[in-house]
Amino acid sequence: MSSDHTLRGSGISATIKADGAELCSLKNSEGVELLWQAGPAWPRHSPILFPIVGKLKNDELRHRGRIFPMTQHGFARDRTFAWCAREKTSCTLDLTDDATSRERFPFAFRLAVTYAVDDVHLGVRFEITNTGEETLPASLGGHPAFNWPLLPGLRKEAYGIHFSKEEPAPIRRLTGGLLRDKPEPTPIEGKYLALSEQLFTDDAVILDHPASTGIRYAADRGPTIGLQWQGFRELGIWSKPDGAPFLCLEPWRGFASPLDFDGEFSDKPGVMKIAPGKTEDLSYRISVG
Repeated sequence: MSSDHTLRGSGISATIKADGAELCSLKNSEGVELLWQAGPAWPRHSPILFPIVGKLKNDELRHRGRIFPMTQHGFARDRTFAWCAREKTSCTLDLTDDATSRERFPFAFRLAVTYAVDDVHLGVRFEITNTGEETLPASLGGHPAFNWPLLPGLRKEAYGIHFSKEEPAPIRRLTGGLLRDKPEPTPIEGKYLALSEQLFTDDAVILDHPASTGIRYAADRGPTIGLQWQGFRELGIWSKPDGAPFLCLEPWRGFASPLDFDGEFSDKPGVMKIAPGKTEDLSYRISVG
């Protein structure tokens, strides 16, 4: 069985690989590649963030008096998922706990990821099931990186993000990968965020209470990307301030540890707490225009 699989709709195609269950290509009806192709500036396409989003203090997960090593964004992006189904327009992969995962994350789980295309949309659904006998604390995030600019030759500053609702609330920023104590004034004006490399001098722009559940990334011409989400509660927007030609639009359920937090992982702000036998369902949808 091959390690990747391509889904085809009438106006979209998407390729997913077993490593990390990662989306690694997204093309429109003209065959234009819209997804960042893991160049030297950043070696990933669209990693899945699980069982944490962001960093933990000292890269340590604490549970019942024990300390487990847990690096930024967790381990799912570096694990090979199993194929559960592979069809023309959809596929499902999953990852379950094992001896390797329990060295870093002492909880039982099943993470199933389903990709499905229709005419111009790619849906991504996550099902996190607690297969153990104790509460499962976890976070999950999408991290798709799109080419910036989407239309070669267009200035990066020609692009912006249109929100479905006005976003007056303060944003959050990071120091050393950890969440700063105090919110900061938002750079969003009404429903619009103008994009520039300088926006990311202080790392990601984090909306921890977004009013919107959808955005559109676009210039006044060329391809556009829409993103809508369900079940996610935060949104990260990230690039590098040094000319890197990608933009990450990241629906999150969870976020990095606050600077002053190093307690039990189950007490960490932002984590889901999934009861034994229960499943948490989250999804987002990419629209190609």
